[in-house]
Amino acid sequence: MAEDFELDTSDLERRMEGAMSSLRTEFASLRTGRASASMLEPVTVEAYGQRTPINQVGTVNVPEPRMVTINVWDKSLVGPVEKAIRESGLGINPQLNGTIIMLPIPELNEERRKELTKVAAQYAEHARVAVRNVRRDGMDRIKKAKADGLSEDDQKFWETEVQELTDKYIKLVDEALESKQAEIMQV
Repeated sequence: MAEDFELDTSDLERRMEGAMSSLRTEFASLRTGRASASMLEPVTVEAYGQRTPINQVGTVNVPEPRMVTINVWDKSLVGPVEKAIRESGLGINPQLNGTIIMLPIPELNEERRKELTKVAAQYAEHARVAVRNVRRDGMDRIKKAKADGLSEDDQKFWETEVQELTDKYIKLVDEALESKQAEIMQV
């Protein structure tokens, strides 16, 4: 029955790629001293009875390298958007100008840069854990197939495939972390 066992490595790879994609999104939210609209992606605001991303309640622009502006469409949401940014942990102090919220991006000091590299390392560790969880799922499927009669040679083959896939994605996470930390520490 298990002799025709075929592990769907493309599904495992898709799930590992999802962990990488999530890591890239988290890294984009870490500011490096340059203004970026993507730094507001993880910030949500209480609007119309639910949590809503900021880019769905206003237009996010980067008019200059050290400034992000949000033109809030609904005047009643200006306060909640400002509050969401203050509480987001981005370390940015919003300034109001009617329905436009200006976010001046301060120069990063050495201490803040080191903090951000630690946060980046935490994000990378979460991605590694996600990749390892996908690996564990794949290994569990192989063990189940072994119990159903999969040969030991086939078991070793599939375990090697899953491990190589895991090693590849762990290496990608490490490279992304190294790159992000270098970007953060660059003055």
